[in-house]
Amino acid sequence: MSEERFGEFVLVRRHERGHVAELVLDRPKAMNAVSTEMARSIAGACAALGEDRDVRAVVLTSSHERAFCVGADLKERNSFSDADLVRQRPVARAAYTGVLHLPVPVVAAVHGFALGGGCELALSCDVIVADRTAVMGLPEVSVGVIPGGGGTQLLPRRVGAARAAELIFTARRVEAVEAREIGLVDALVEEGRDREEALAMASRIAGNSPVGLRAAKRALRFGHGLDLPAGLEVEDAAWRSVAFSGDRAEGVAAFNEKRRPEWPGE
Repeated sequence: MSEERFGEFVLVRRHERGHVAELVLDRPKAMNAVSTEMARSIAGACAALGEDRDVRAVVLTSSHERAFCVGADLKERNSFSDADLVRQRPVARAAYTGVLHLPVPVVAAVHGFALGGGCELALSCDVIVADRTAVMGLPEVSVGVIPGGGGTQLLPRRVGAARAAELIFTARRVEAVEAREIGLVDALVEEGRDREEALAMASRIAGNSPVGLRAAKRALRFGHGLDLPAGLEVEDAAWRSVAFSGDRAEGVAAFNEKRRPEWPGE
């Protein structure tokens, strides 16, 4: 396993086998509250991962025992002038869109508090695995703002418009069992097993064609919300991008030869 640090608060681990990378939120003294510096580091780490063709899946994890991420650093924000807040906005957005726009599947491993921007980082992932200690929510209206890391758009795509409205307007917290019941998380695991289970899922994902994975993610993301004919055109374009690839040829050959494929990744 190799490790690379992005600033003080973000760590990327690249596992030697399985083409899986971990993006670790590592500001434990602040329960991973996202400061300007941390936001910049998240964006930088995502840019590097997005360019790494050896990475087929990413797991977003936390180094804190009791929190995934408690959201924006409100202590820092309290010192901001209006001009400071305007200058920080694109930096903050880049952190959330960095995770959202990763070209490979991303699995969030959530335990403890995932609130505000922390919840939005999880929502920016493709799959959310949570343990039974997870507490999620978007409390922004309780401090005079709104979710600004994608929450108003990503939450209704998971739980439906009415449920998202209720959660955002009330600012209430959702514990793990309810989160699984309403589709806010995809897999609920025993306490302390979120990282292990997320890594196992990512490993299964990464065993598949890297060309196919990236194309499938494009089709899922770009087709969502379109009418069916338009969505099928998005799917067709993604299919054409893989149909004549080396991965497709290797996959068909391996199937017929009853062996595991050796993906060329092109």
